[in-house]
Amino acid sequence: MRRRITLLVAATTSVVLLAFLLPAATLVARVAEARALDAARQELQFLTPSVALGSPENVQTALAGLGDDDVGVLWVDGQWLGRTGVTTTPPTTAEELTGDEGTRLVQPVQRSNGDLAVVEVFVPAADLHAGVTRTWLVLTGLGVVLFVLALLVADRLARSLTRPVTELAETAHRLGSGDLTARVRPGGPPEVREVGTAVNRLAGRIGELLAAERESAADLAHRLRTPLTALRLDAESLAGPDRERLLDDVDALGRTVDEVIAEARRPVREGLGAACDASAVVAERVAFWSVLAEEEGRPVDLALPGRPLPVRVAAADLGAALDALLGNVFAHTPEGAGLRVAVRPRDGGGAEVDVADSGPGLPEAAVERGHSGGGSTGLGLDIARRTAENSGGGLRLASSPSGATITLELGPPA
Repeated sequence: MRRRITLLVAATTSVVLLAFLLPAATLVARVAEARALDAARQELQFLTPSVALGSPENVQTALAGLGDDDVGVLWVDGQWLGRTGVTTTPPTTAEELTGDEGTRLVQPVQRSNGDLAVVEVFVPAADLHAGVTRTWLVLTGLGVVLFVLALLVADRLARSLTRPVTELAETAHRLGSGDLTARVRPGGPPEVREVGTAVNRLAGRIGELLAAERESAADLAHRLRTPLTALRLDAESLAGPDRERLLDDVDALGRTVDEVIAEARRPVREGLGAACDASAVVAERVAFWSVLAEEEGRPVDLALPGRPLPVRVAAADLGAALDALLGNVFAHTPEGAGLRVAVRPRDGGGAEVDVADSGPGLPEAAVERGHSGGGSTGLGLDIARRTAENSGGGLRLASSPSGATITLELGPPA
């Protein structure tokens, strides 16, 4: 925008300067020519009385008084007094003859005895254009100065217009990346200030809505504590070996509820500032699920690159996505079906995480939010997909009757 405004002002200024300078340059040339010819005509008028009434001596004296070597008089006897001209036959009327070398003014003068003499004044081309070049240079310099000043003013004006718009765009990008504290300092034209105020109001309203949503989610999760308490009391009233196992399950469920409440009340996702080691997180979550896999007789194959692979996602979010994928394997494949988890570097940075099983496979629609073919909520794959997309990557699903492979593409840290 700034460049376009500057180019527009440059084009407009150029047209205006050309419209002014070209006629001015033409006028200067015409004025210089007219000035030289007027001076020659005055010399003609000055010599005419002497030629009409005086003698050759009087004419010589008048010529000497002029001090101009370009003036000559063709006397009645055919002799030239002063400068030798080119006129041979006296004309009947005054003439102005223009050539490459200059202009000749020829004036016939009738003497009192009836004889005819001729006064000829030669104006060289250099005299006709005297001072024109210098004046053109001055006009050109003036045009350049005005053009530069116009560009400077246009640049300052463009900055005053584009700076608020640039700040507005930067604030919008910060809001889009998850920084809900970003605000605009309204400035610039009234319309841009109004947009900045509206963006600030919108950002504040988004923050309020998100805070209300987080608190509502936390309240809903907190309501699970009441049935959990009742379940604990029932488990404590039992006797026998199942009592401790049920109490452990209730404690694990209670910790899960606490994590849900803490996650719901987390102000905002880390966004571009998030980072973790994909290899370490995958190793930790596979070790967690390996206990259940051992109980169900599932072989687990884990392939790690042997070095850290930083990715642009928080460790908690990546862990939740892996838990969702691994949980789907345990929920939707028969006991004894094996699973394989592999981590490898991604072209351009980041990592790719493959979760493969030897189950019956998954339909393509399984990645859609709320879709499930096994009676679950259908949110697991959608959580993994959104986690991958928020990191700058995506999710791929390859399914066949012999099993399914889900690949998380995770982008590198910002």
